[in-house]
Amino acid sequence: MSIPSLRDIPLFADLSEGGLARVGAGATEVTAEPGQILTLPGDIGSGMFVLLDGSVNVDLRGGQIEVTAPDFVGELALLLPDGGRVGRVRARTAVRCLSLPRSDFDALLESEPSFALALLRNLAARLAAAAG
Repeated sequence: MSIPSLRDIPLFADLSEGGLARVGAGATEVTAEPGQILTLPGDIGSGMFVLLDGSVNVDLRGGQIEVTAPDFVGELALLLPDGGRVGRVRARTAVRCLSLPRSDFDALLESEPSFALALLRNLAARLAAAAG
């Protein structure tokens, strides 16, 4: 994926050129058909998914949430000490996404404050929505 295209994704919008180059070199495009499972609870998180097209359902102990492009899923397993997935992610529609490996995720957290801030803001919004 080109650097200008990556910059159009809100999570990556404020990354440096070097950060965008890292994402472009490390991320892999993945597609999923409706109903296809992307993650299962307890699996070790090897990366996160940034949705480019479509939507997924995230099944958690407390219910289900729908996540749509250009949002992302799978980041919690990369932030938690045990690294296990906390929910099942299943394609609700046809999905096209970028899979960002853990090593690139960690490097971006350490080198790109805008990436960490975008993650925190998204997580805070999800928590606020869940609290009602």
